[in-house]
Amino acid sequence: MSFNANEKIRYSRQIVLPAFGEAVQLKLKRARVVVVGAGGLGCAVLPYLAAAGVGKIGVIDPDLVALSNLQRQVLYRDADVGLHKATQAAKRLRELNGAIQVIDYTFALTAANALAVIGEYDCVVDATDRFPARYLINDACVLLQKPFVYGSIHQYEGQLAVFNFQHGPTYRDLFPVPPLPAAVPSCETGGVLGALAGVVGAWQAMEAIKVLGGLPPAVAGKLLQFDGLTFEQHVAQIPNRNQKEVVKNLIDYDFFCSHKTNAGMKEVTVTELKEMIDTKADFQLIDVREQHEYEICNLAGELIPLAQVPHQIEQIARDKKVVVHCRSGGRSGNIIQWLEKNHGFTNLYNLKGGILAWADEIDQSVPKY
Repeated sequence: MSFNANEKIRYSRQIVLPAFGEAVQLKLKRARVVVVGAGGLGCAVLPYLAAAGVGKIGVIDPDLVALSNLQRQVLYRDADVGLHKATQAAKRLRELNGAIQVIDYTFALTAANALAVIGEYDCVVDATDRFPARYLINDACVLLQKPFVYGSIHQYEGQLAVFNFQHGPTYRDLFPVPPLPAAVPSCETGGVLGALAGVVGAWQAMEAIKVLGGLPPAVAGKLLQFDGLTFEQHVAQIPNRNQKEVVKNLIDYDFFCSHKTNAGMKEVTVTELKEMIDTKADFQLIDVREQHEYEICNLAGELIPLAQVPHQIEQIARDKKVVVHCRSGGRSGNIIQWLEKNHGFTNLYNLKGGILAWADEIDQSVPKY
């Protein structure tokens, strides 16, 4: 594979760059990248990847263009409203650079198709705005040993990182447990400055180009946080908690990231649990909090952090009562529902109120962290 005369002219301003040259440009021509999400971030990432000469670009987005998207999703026009984002974005990229291949996927990335789709590419750019999608992308990239470039925007603030690069930290190392849905409002409810999508998306494109071209990305294993009002930036090292080791297969990510509890769920009170402990009843106690929470205080249960539960099903007993707890009952109730739905458990009980209730009713010396 080589360049024709037009390509040498088209990419000449990159080729003359120090440490770039034709060698890196040729790597880009051979490279394959898939962008998940053709919204605000995707609309900034995609044209720069196409213009840079990345040989094959995949665009994944099941949504249709809406009028409210046009404030920040600059690949689209008034005439595109009601049409598939992925299709219209791919059309614009082909118009920008006819020398590259662009594949549009008008379906959602799911646990059923993620490995097949991502397996066709060298790198993933995460331009989504949903936590289930981010955990899905992370886990698929871990299983396939692919790096992915993460970006996130909210109101005036943006984040950027490169995960799973050369065995470095993953998204789960940054967020082992999904936040409560209400804790992070969507663009629809919280708003977003349109130009911020351009800033963070352009950074994502730059990091993806470096990953694909064999140049060291600046935020591999790091999190860059940017305030669009003050232009203040902060870069923090992401601790490698070895969370990739817990990823054995893809799971139901919508359920994993939800925090809904079922009113009919079987529960035990802290008084009932204390009696079970005092009488040495035959049961299993599972703590689904994080390691650092367990170290603050615990009930001497078996620690299986929430993110690891789907990959350690065999450690959960089926032949006796199993009491699952967390700090206040939300995470444990969530994972009980998931286990009942996906693995047929019928012997699981949520500790009502979690360890906070234990601190209130049984042992006031337990810290309410």
